[in-house]
Amino acid sequence: MNEQTVTWHLQQPVLPPEWFLEQVRQYLDSNSSGLSGQYAAVLLWQRGIQDREGLARFLNPQGYQPASPFDFGQEMSACVDRLQLARKQEEKVAIWGDFDADGITSTSVLWDGLGQFFTPTDQLTYFIPNRLTQSHGLNRAGIDDLAASGTTLIVTCDTGSTNLDEIEYAHQLGIDIIVTDHHTLPPNRPGVVAIINPRSLPATHPLAHLSGVAVAYKVVEAMYSTLPEIPQEPLEALLDLVAIGLIADLVQLSGDCRYLAQMGLKRLHQEWQKSPSERRRPGVGELLDLCKRSGDRPTDVSFGIGPRINAVSRIYGDASFCVELLTTRDRRRAQKLAQDTEIANSRRQAIQKDVDKQVQQKLDRLDLSTTGVIVLQDPQWPAGVLGLVAGKVAQEYARPTILLSTDSGNSEAENPDKIPLFTDSADATSLTLARGSARSVKNIDLYELVKEQEHLLHRFGGHPFAAGLSLPAQNIPLFTEAINRLLKEKLGAGVGLGMPVIHADLRCTVAELGQNLFRELKILEPCGMGNSVPLLLIENCQFKNIWNEKKDKKGRKIEYIKTTFQIWDESTETGFPGLWWGHYKEELPNVPCDAVVELDYNSYKDRYEVRLIAVRPRKAGTVVTSPEGGLPILDFRRNLLIQKGEEEKTELGNSDGLNFDRTTSIVLETCPSSWEELHQWLDLAIQTQKTLAIAYPPPKPVSPLQVWQQLVGLAKYLSRTGQRATREQLCSKLSISDRTLEIGLQALIAVGFQVETVGDSLQVIPGSLTNPLGTGDRFCAAVEEEQFRRKYFYEVSLSTVQAIARSKGEGGDRGDRGDGGDTGDGEDGGDGGGNDSKSLLQTSPS
Repeated sequence: MNEQTVTWHLQQPVLPPEWFLEQVRQYLDSNSSGLSGQYAAVLLWQRGIQDREGLARFLNPQGYQPASPFDFGQEMSACVDRLQLARKQEEKVAIWGDFDADGITSTSVLWDGLGQFFTPTDQLTYFIPNRLTQSHGLNRAGIDDLAASGTTLIVTCDTGSTNLDEIEYAHQLGIDIIVTDHHTLPPNRPGVVAIINPRSLPATHPLAHLSGVAVAYKVVEAMYSTLPEIPQEPLEALLDLVAIGLIADLVQLSGDCRYLAQMGLKRLHQEWQKSPSERRRPGVGELLDLCKRSGDRPTDVSFGIGPRINAVSRIYGDASFCVELLTTRDRRRAQKLAQDTEIANSRRQAIQKDVDKQVQQKLDRLDLSTTGVIVLQDPQWPAGVLGLVAGKVAQEYARPTILLSTDSGNSEAENPDKIPLFTDSADATSLTLARGSARSVKNIDLYELVKEQEHLLHRFGGHPFAAGLSLPAQNIPLFTEAINRLLKEKLGAGVGLGMPVIHADLRCTVAELGQNLFRELKILEPCGMGNSVPLLLIENCQFKNIWNEKKDKKGRKIEYIKTTFQIWDESTETGFPGLWWGHYKEELPNVPCDAVVELDYNSYKDRYEVRLIAVRPRKAGTVVTSPEGGLPILDFRRNLLIQKGEEEKTELGNSDGLNFDRTTSIVLETCPSSWEELHQWLDLAIQTQKTLAIAYPPPKPVSPLQVWQQLVGLAKYLSRTGQRATREQLCSKLSISDRTLEIGLQALIAVGFQVETVGDSLQVIPGSLTNPLGTGDRFCAAVEEEQFRRKYFYEVSLSTVQAIARSKGEGGDRGDRGDGGDTGDGEDGGDGGGNDSKSLLQTSPS
């Protein structure tokens, strides 16, 4: 990629108060000399950690009080009651898991945890769908098999929330279901015994970001607290599995997620340090040994264990043996299963490498100047790796990317929510279906973009940054045109694509690199969404002793290019080692450069080194720096007066002694309903070197039904008078977003109105109307969801806005960091959020 198209952004350091610096120093390694704590303190302060209590909770898991599993309320109580009843009546219970790393670890946690209350194999079993022949979630064939075996209770993990038809089918067969999941909740509660899903909690709740494995852990924790005399194994023995699933799933590591990851990594490393014969989980130890890692860092999971677990279903389809790999005490068996996992990962790498090349050839023929969403297809592409390749393309080209396989033999594996969009199943069987994966960037809600084309789709499911879909192959041209047009409408003329941003947290010199700085920055771990790995800007540097290496996998034909080097600057007479995955030595400029790097420790070579993230000649341009005080955000939300229902804004800056200059600031006066909206304004502020002032009033509480009635009334008025209205006018009148308006327009059409686009305006033509007031349920649900989001964005603290906003560009672009960053399927929570060090220009095999 041409470096001229990449914006470099350095977070201007703000020196925190001396008392804060002293507090940070208390958490540094007392056995290491030369640790100033200044860099760590600056980063923590910039990321919103600015008080003693918050610092203690963030850095010391022993000082954090985890939330009770019974914060899930009646749902958790019902779950525990039903499990106790099953135990008392000696019922047969089945765990229904999923085939990605989060799903496998979730299943393993329930297998080990519930195995303390039910006899494994006799009373307790587990089932993992086959990725290549089945979908995510419950399916009838599996339910039939469990019913035939006498199962009367299914406990799902990392799946099941939206499997309404399958839940009803199981009920008809006399099987109760407990859902434990973290994916999208359906509009109406399914007919289950209990549904434990953090999406039911407020967004600020410490359990709100739990992944599937953490939800499963909370269920086991609830059982342990209810029947403390039963378990023979400590609850803490599950924490290593929890850390693997949490980090592999790339959830936001805040609240209980951060606490569980901290405690789990500590246990994972402690177990690895034992002799192989003494390890409680020999399979986990074997995986760490195979990838030459020690288990003490998040990258040991995201680039080591996670990709290997995920590779099994991508290659074999059936990933059930991974549960045995993680839970068996038999060392020989663990060695065999770990070797099978390693082979699967090697095969996945080889396949992905081939697809990478083929995708690049198609990209070379694509006119990117007119492309907003990249949509590519090929009949030979294996569906199992399309999410990985799509994530890589999306990052490199800074565009949402959808890759489709048109081979009619492919499965519908990447489809967790199983939303069937054809009412007649015969329609699907008579068509050639294209199936694939979608990945997004720049906080563009790809889920909504794709979902709005549902009339062209067969099935679809996912998240804002990652999704799986299938559609008739003949619909691909229409789908491509429609989704590109919709993205252009949503972004508007002021926001561009193809403009990646390289973020750097600190400016440092080569002399400062090494053990002391590494140990100082390590106290921020585990890093992830909302707390990205620190990236360092080294200016006016040079590269020497440059060498290319081709890496293979023990003689197999899987080659990787990496460039090794030493980086130098004027601060020292000694170079510092580094590497650049996926690049040739000729790509390093032979002139003075600026470089963004990540400081790392190579446990295999027992040395500290840098991983090159981005490099450009000094003449390529200056680094964009945010204003003093951190991200360019000022909060004026509480400086607005609302009087008698009419918004009357004070002159910004005239209250509370705040000064405000509109000539140097960009003012956001409409409450956003998504991080995407807020990030677009942040991007504009950074690019124009202005301060962003968030100055929107509290949202007005209006009944969603009343909004629907207003929309119907507007439609009747326009149809009666023949007048037209723009989308902007309707959105402003109803105080809704364009996305919600689109759902409303579809509802109007469903009740008999004809809505046509004429130029920039909408024309409503009268038709034969049905009962309009009883047909707007979907619109009302969208309005209610949007109102909830606006309330959240009005109330959310400025420190949270700053912390989340800082992770954009790393945390929002779920995908791989090359081969090593495979974290499962984004549409089931895997690739959809940020890796430890999200890079546009770096790859790293595992």
